[in-house]
Amino acid sequence: MKNNLLFRGIHKALASIVPVAVITAAVFPVNAKDSLPRCLYISSYHSGYAWSDGVEEGVLSVLKAKCDVRQLDMDTKRKRSKADIQSAVKESIELIESFRPDVVITSDDNAAKYLIVPHYMNSAIPFVFSGINWTVEEYGFPVSNVTGIVEVAPIEPMLREAIKVSGGLNGVYLGADTLTEQKNYDRIKSGAARMGSNLGKKLVADAQGWKEAFDQANAEADYIVMGSNSGIEGWDDDAMAMYVSESAKVISVTNHRWMMPVTALGYTKIPQEHGEWAAQAALEIIAGTSPLDIPVVTNRKWDIWINQGVIDATGTSLSSRYTRRAKKFASNSDD
Repeated sequence: MKNNLLFRGIHKALASIVPVAVITAAVFPVNAKDSLPRCLYISSYHSGYAWSDGVEEGVLSVLKAKCDVRQLDMDTKRKRSKADIQSAVKESIELIESFRPDVVITSDDNAAKYLIVPHYMNSAIPFVFSGINWTVEEYGFPVSNVTGIVEVAPIEPMLREAIKVSGGLNGVYLGADTLTEQKNYDRIKSGAARMGSNLGKKLVADAQGWKEAFDQANAEADYIVMGSNSGIEGWDDDAMAMYVSESAKVISVTNHRWMMPVTALGYTKIPQEHGEWAAQAALEIIAGTSPLDIPVVTNRKWDIWINQGVIDATGTSLSSRYTRRAKKFASNSDD
């Protein structure tokens, strides 16, 4: 009898404890994100800018389910004043301090110039940059906590084809009046000089200025190198494509995929390559590799494009060997 009473007492006690344990687990579930490393992605620019969207796609494709990912867009291509940039940097620093990431990935020059260099050089927080144009010498990378992938364009094959098709050595670079475009122009001008070609420049602020510069380039040059339209106020792809189809006279080339609506030939970089490489490097750092042990690299891939509508407008013909290996741009293409 005593044993039965003892058993019932123990059973009653257990019954009162077990439900509490179950309720506790239900109220405080284990959050899968809490067990993941924290990865912060800071873009210099904005959502909807084709290059940034491609880098973001590459980053997220690698980090998905492997990191608790946060993202901040500095939007410094559209908001370029000193006050705007300072505000974007302040917001970035505040997010870094509150999120406490295990690694920070950045894209493009402005995040490096305004965030990493003045605030995080040789800090305890590891950074992986992507999309910095041509060289990192001006930023002093790599340092103990910084590595990344440099963005270079296939300028020699692009210029070689422009000179071959046009039959001339006088070119004009046409792009937005931004820091990145000035840097791009300087590098492509040097490449043109090595090939015996002179490359002038027309960097503009708005769509009307671009049209006027385009008309001048068609009158003055043998070929046009199309820089980026990002930062040009009032730009509309459809309207600009129509304008070019009606007024193009000389061959044009670009290394920006999003400029193909107004360009004859493209040798374009692939932004996903930058995002994927940066994300893989971030995972290596999380696993214990020092950023200094991950060498800075450059991109290795590009696509070749033709816009037959613009080519026809200029009265130019291309060899079948070239057209067979190039991707065909169409205004409704999602490639």
